[in-house]
Amino acid sequence: MAYGLPDWLTGSSTPAQNNPATQKSRDGGRVAPDRNSRELCYESRDIFFECLDKHDILDAIREDEKSRKLCPSEVADYERDCARSWIKYFKEKRIQDWKRDQTIKQIQKEDAEAARKAKEGRRSFFSS
Repeated sequence: MAYGLPDWLTGSSTPAQNNPATQKSRDGGRVAPDRNSRELCYESRDIFFECLDKHDILDAIREDEKSRKLCPSEVADYERDCARSWIKYFKEKRIQDWKRDQTIKQIQKEDAEAARKAKEGRRSFFSS
């Protein structure tokens, strides 16, 4: 850290020595990430997901080899900056969110079609 700034602000490519995702407490458990660590994780996740989007990869779990080949530095940063459980969670959530968005789009499309048909039905009823 330079002048008290977190590594992610200074552009350091070395992992933080006090990264709570890798620190253990006295009882052997993991230390919960602080605000800066969470922000760093989110930033790395977003950059990784942008790379996946650029290469049309939705499921980074099933297509792990492909994502590692096409986004090597993004994968490395993501895995360095986030706890393993978070990495898996975010990858799974990405798929769930995509499925949810597709379902919403389909429902909106069906609703718009039903509204159009209802409107046409009202017109024909009143014009008779």
